[in-house]
Amino acid sequence: MRNMIRDYLTLCKWRVVLLMLLTTWAGMYLAAQSSIPWSLWIFTTVGVALMSCSAATLNHIIDHRVDATMDRTKHRPLVSGSITLNAAWVFATLLGVSGFVLLNYGVNTLTAVLTLLAAIGYSAVYSIYLKRATSQNIVIGGLSGAMPPLLGWTAVSGQLDPQGWLLVLIIFTWTPAHFWALCIHRYEDYKNSSYPMLPVTHGIPFTKLNVVLYSLLTVACSLLPYAIGMSGQLYLVSVMLLNIGLMVYALKLQFSTTDDQIALKTFKYSLIYLTGLFFAILLDHYLLLN
Repeated sequence: MRNMIRDYLTLCKWRVVLLMLLTTWAGMYLAAQSSIPWSLWIFTTVGVALMSCSAATLNHIIDHRVDATMDRTKHRPLVSGSITLNAAWVFATLLGVSGFVLLNYGVNTLTAVLTLLAAIGYSAVYSIYLKRATSQNIVIGGLSGAMPPLLGWTAVSGQLDPQGWLLVLIIFTWTPAHFWALCIHRYEDYKNSSYPMLPVTHGIPFTKLNVVLYSLLTVACSLLPYAIGMSGQLYLVSVMLLNIGLMVYALKLQFSTTDDQIALKTFKYSLIYLTGLFFAILLDHYLLLN
């Protein structure tokens, strides 16, 4: 029973979903003019989580044949056979329908539709088409994964505001460098797969340069919340420290002659970076209100 639960959690990519929920909460609290009702918080959190898990499971289903050829993914439940494709389809459908119903009736229709579009963008447009069609797959497809803070924003405000889109922009610019660092670390895996990832199609040196450029773009976008008055000095100091780390790792990767381990460290730091940024923006907002 424990192994089955673990396998289904693997299908959900629960670690990724937890980070998505953090950014969703940031969007909610930044949009709030007063306290958020617990019912709204719960419906939004559970609804977004369920639909995100559904999209992740569909990604496992779509990619299971290629996953079998890669060391990083060859032990996933659908590859090992611990969960059947039919069971995964049922699981994804139940999660997706339940999440949409919760958001539509417990939050608002706008948030439900946006979450559905994001799920379709990731599980269908990115996983089926973009991932196999272009080396810029993660740049174009990254918009779907960047949507959670806007979902939190619309859950509270009921409308699409520029500030919500700004939070999306930060994640959108962060995503390519984050993922390309992993691609460099797993270069041989991707080289043997059918995916046209940037290190394979354009080479590792070109990819490392792009990691630096997108990291610089992320740094610039991360300063915008302070520039427009969304956040205060605590956020500014925190994000500046995080930005120094981001650029140090990007530049270390750029000039490294042994790419594998520094690429993995760059990938791991990028996760710390985004988590820290959204924690900082939440804490800063709380202190400003008090």
